[in-house]
Amino acid sequence: MTLIHPSDDTEPTALAPDPERLDARSRRAWTERMAVDRREDDTYAVTTESGHTYRVDLREHSCSCPDHRIRGEQCKHLRRVAIEITARSVAPPGRERARCDVCGRVTFVAEAASPPHRCRHCRLVAGDIVLDRETGKRLVVARVLDERADERAVEATGETVAEYERNDGYPADDPVVEATYLSDARGSNPSRRYAFPRSRLERTDEQRIE
Repeated sequence: MTLIHPSDDTEPTALAPDPERLDARSRRAWTERMAVDRREDDTYAVTTESGHTYRVDLREHSCSCPDHRIRGEQCKHLRRVAIEITARSVAPPGRERARCDVCGRVTFVAEAASPPHRCRHCRLVAGDIVLDRETGKRLVVARVLDERADERAVEATGETVAEYERNDGYPADDPVVEATYLSDARGSNPSRRYAFPRSRLERTDEQRIE
């Protein structure tokens, strides 16, 4: 399980932009000490330096503070919640914070989502083009399995994906990706699929063209 609990959190905080270039409310949102905690109802409790706690509801774009409730302004509390979400310190409504099972980055996943959890950089789907770190060759992803590299057996050898010689050093608990070398995928014959630990494949921005 890779969901992040507050006691396990060691992520650095976001650095503020140049305060001189910010309006007054944005400057206070960035620089003042505030504690932001998400509640069970998907709202946020924002506690300020003075000890006051206000309720922020992003879905309603509202805050219980006088600056928003009376003046109708986008207050520093609303802005601070947005900053904390952008910095991945707290999750947006309907999501949870988790560590990517591939690279370890903090990511957001659907509530009660089952692992493996993958960030947008590591999430692969059928048709994505990836680079084999060992050979430098490009492949097309066929599918991502729920099995780990030390669980998936290669039929031709009887070894698991993790035991294969060229996969030595990659995490044994990596999810397994089945892929076809791009040169084979462009042929007319059915393409042979190969199984890889996810970490061996590097994501690219290249799009497959049929």
